[in-house]
Parts: sequence; structure tokens; C-alpha cells
Amino acid sequence: MSQSPRWVRPVAVVAAAFGLLTIYSGGTALFGSAASKAAVGDAVPLVLWFNFLAGFVYVAGAVALFQFAPFAQRIAWLIGLSTLLVFVILIALAITGTPFEWRTIGAMVLRSGFWLAIAVALPKRS
Repeated sequence: MSQSPRWVRPVAVVAAAFGLLTIYSGGTALFGSAASKAAVGDAVPLVLWFNFLAGFVYVAGAVALFQFAPFAQRIAWLIGLSTLLVFVILIALAITGTPFEWRTIGAMVLRSGFWLAIAVALPKRS
């Protein structure tokens, strides 16, 4: 097993925290009290469910990244590109009049950018 670049483990810890926070916030929005659900505003159900479920994959990706597993880059690409796809769907829905929250746009930029940056930065491994 080759040694990971110095940045990998700290980023993996951030990715794990990001995943756990995503699970918590998505779970609260989906399964919480009426007040919690109302605080979400104009959430797009597809995006909300995707982000909630993706949080679990973030944690798995963080573990793979922390261990510098050979498949960590593939997980980062999977998360980044699938998030980008859902982001494109969100934009299409918004353009056609579906109510949405602007903070969701920012969150999707952050989510896709974070994982795509990891995928690009990781050295190619077999």
C-alpha cells in the first residue's frame, strides 16, 4: 500500500463530518417535527432525498479516503458527478418554475465541488 499525500487524512475527516452533518440535516428535514420541516422552506424532494442518502456515501467515501484505498478516487468521482447531475436537474426544475431555496444552489455547488476536487486531486491508482 502506498503512502497517501499529507492532505488526504485531514480532508477525509472533513468529508466524514460533512457526511454526518448531511445525514443529520437531511434526516431532520425529512423525518423531524413540523417546525423542522417548515424551516427547510421550498425544498425540492428529489434533492432533499438525494442529499440525505448521499450523506451515507460521503461517510463511506471518507473512510476509503482516510485509508487511501485504491477505490477512493472512484467513490469521489461517483459522489461528485452524481451530485452534479442532481444539481443540473435542480436547475432545470427551477427554470421551469419549481420553487426552491437559493441556499440549496450554494450547497450543491459546495457538495459537487468538494468531491470533484478530491477526485481530481487524488493520484491515479489501480
